[in-house]
Amino acid sequence: MRLALIGFGQAGGKITDKLLEYEHRTGRNIIGAAMAVNSAKADLLGLEWVPEENRLLIGEARVKGHGVGADNELGAEITEQEIDEIQSAIDQIPIYDIDAFLIVAGLGGGTGSGGAPVLAKHLRRLYTEPVYGLGILPSSDEGGIYNLNAARSFQTFVDEVDNLLIFDNDAWRQTGESMEAGYDEINDEIARRFGLLFGAGEVEAGDEIAESVVDSSEIINTLAGGGVSSLGFAEEQIERSSGGLLSRITGGSSSGIDSTAATNRITSLVRKATLGRLTLPVELEGIERALVVVAGPPEHLNRKGIEHSRKWTEEQTGSMEVRGGDYPIRGANHVAVAVLLSDVTNVPRIKELQRAAIEAQENMDELRKSRNERYEELVDDNTEELESLF
Repeated sequence: MRLALIGFGQAGGKITDKLLEYEHRTGRNIIGAAMAVNSAKADLLGLEWVPEENRLLIGEARVKGHGVGADNELGAEITEQEIDEIQSAIDQIPIYDIDAFLIVAGLGGGTGSGGAPVLAKHLRRLYTEPVYGLGILPSSDEGGIYNLNAARSFQTFVDEVDNLLIFDNDAWRQTGESMEAGYDEINDEIARRFGLLFGAGEVEAGDEIAESVVDSSEIINTLAGGGVSSLGFAEEQIERSSGGLLSRITGGSSSGIDSTAATNRITSLVRKATLGRLTLPVELEGIERALVVVAGPPEHLNRKGIEHSRKWTEEQTGSMEVRGGDYPIRGANHVAVAVLLSDVTNVPRIKELQRAAIEAQENMDELRKSRNERYEELVDDNTEELESLF
């Protein structure tokens, strides 16, 4: 799948940078165009892979390039005011060469959480291509304002995109890990997972052709129901044979590769990907759609393993729409699996986030009320003293 990638805000820009780096390192052909939008100049200057001409500073008249300070209402206002400037930059994207837009944003901050839903609504009005969101949930220990922002942005963002893919930082931060190191590893994980998913089906001349093709239409159809999605991932190193190029397995014996072992590896990896750490922890029962992508050297992929994996996923989710296929990568030293779970509904983390946001809002209201009462007392005291002087 070819993407027009738009990183909105600090986290969105960094993840866009990581995806570009991933594409360069792996030789994938995923990103048709990439840009970063931010109200903080320093964040844009810190990017390495997004071309300088594709870095757009917004809100300069309001915030002087210093960001919106976690004020997502201000982030939304600035985006609305400068949507024409953003559109002018998007006009440079070769839309004929892309399958979808992907807007990446951290939902806890100000610029991305406020502006990304505004941009998504604008793009869906103008283009026929799907508009997806990749939203990053803050860790629960980041503070009340970030949880409040995330709850507000989540509700708006999911309504404005064709599907909202979620990555939950709370499920990935390691105890005792520094903020910078933790988020750098998380961004690497995001790039690896979503790079594999969106890279499926993008082949160049001379590439191996998949036996059971996963192309952009499979991804689009899996995400077509809207709502929220989560992504599982698992991989396993393999020993490269020194016996030369091996043929693809189609269910029977093959030179040097045991068909049963290949099948078992695939089904085991699909289980690990689905039952392990998802980008957003979800309950499997009741999921509407799913997609299984198996990538690796063509001789280690087979149709039987994919068919068994699809059947197992159907049983676990209760879904009748489970798609799947292989993504051959000649010369790879591992077999990797991505499992996309789409239109998930039973998500404890979202419920927890909403409860935390309500609590944060109540605390803010109480503090505001207390502050106003103290101010009124101060004014009344000063008024009495002034009146006594005259």
